[in-house]
Amino acid sequence: MTQDPAVTPGFSFENLSRRPDVEAENLQAHDAADRLLLDTAADRLRADAGGVVVIGDAYGALTLGAAALHGVRDLRVHQDPYSGELALARNADAAGLAGVYSSLPLDPALVHGARTVLLRLPRSLDALEEIAALIARHADPGVVVYAGGRVKHMTTAMNAVLGRWFGSVSAGLARQKSRILTAAGPLPAERLPEDRFPLAQKHDVGLTAPLELRGYGAAFAGASLDIGTRFLLPYLAQARQAASAIDLGCGTGAIAAYLALTRPDLQVLATDQSAAAVASASATMAANGVAEQVRVRRDDALAGLPERSAELVVLNPPFHIGASVHAGIALKLFADAGRVLVPGGELWTVWNSHLAYKPALTRLVGPTREVARNPKFTITVSTRA
Repeated sequence: MTQDPAVTPGFSFENLSRRPDVEAENLQAHDAADRLLLDTAADRLRADAGGVVVIGDAYGALTLGAAALHGVRDLRVHQDPYSGELALARNADAAGLAGVYSSLPLDPALVHGARTVLLRLPRSLDALEEIAALIARHADPGVVVYAGGRVKHMTTAMNAVLGRWFGSVSAGLARQKSRILTAAGPLPAERLPEDRFPLAQKHDVGLTAPLELRGYGAAFAGASLDIGTRFLLPYLAQARQAASAIDLGCGTGAIAAYLALTRPDLQVLATDQSAAAVASASATMAANGVAEQVRVRRDDALAGLPERSAELVVLNPPFHIGASVHAGIALKLFADAGRVLVPGGELWTVWNSHLAYKPALTRLVGPTREVARNPKFTITVSTRA
């Protein structure tokens, strides 16, 4: 039998790794929705091997699958989490496919002239709307969007969001608990809705002026104020005096902006692995007049910082990785905070009380005491030994 020349010998989905993201037996680097997307779009991928865009690829299954199985090259790829970009680069090197794609921000250059888009459906409808708007405004008029996900995470509201931007939206048959929505025919420019992003919302947090948050579609909580963060903010007055501080996993930047507004001499680093979070936090700092005081950076936890370089770290950790509830990401952040704190440095954390993180914080950072608790959240401070 003659081998299909499009297939890259030795490529296997099972060889894909999640690293540097958390790895565990119940966490996979690919799933049935990735395979269904590639199968559904197979004919178009082979016919359109130079105009393909991939959005939301977790660890490289879509990008490398399109290249290895269907011969696609010059792929343009956007992944919101930085850990996803790093994992894709690692997996591409291992598969001998490092040169088949370019990583780009979620902006017009990503989709300009694109004719085929492979999209892993985001959980957030705001994120889906921002992506749909970008494609409808800047892709080729003949673009076809294949949007796939696990059935348990899909709703009919996703069809409605796509329908606001495309003339045709159809749902395929489910396979292995996955389904594909196909959108085509971007609406004429005069019929497209107005751009809503970044979202903006003001919050009374006890300052002389409201705290204004800005949020792009994929940013957690959008422009609203997370209730755990709201609980934490007033207690930060008790944190140690420091010349600099880090808002780790900054999201839209509420903690960083609050620290800057309440401590005018403090230099703050706001860091998050999410591209949408970083863009949102930058907009938040500008809206609150503290852009000169706060530096916003995209990073995998605190990988870019040396050991024993931070005096104060503040963290409202996520309790999920993508769609999976998992403590691993919080433990990774705790460990990295412990690594960068100077002796006597403090990690202030707010967490859902049922997660019982205090033993882990003590082990990974240092002696940990409870500062406050309400029916849902616990605030702790851990001091680096």
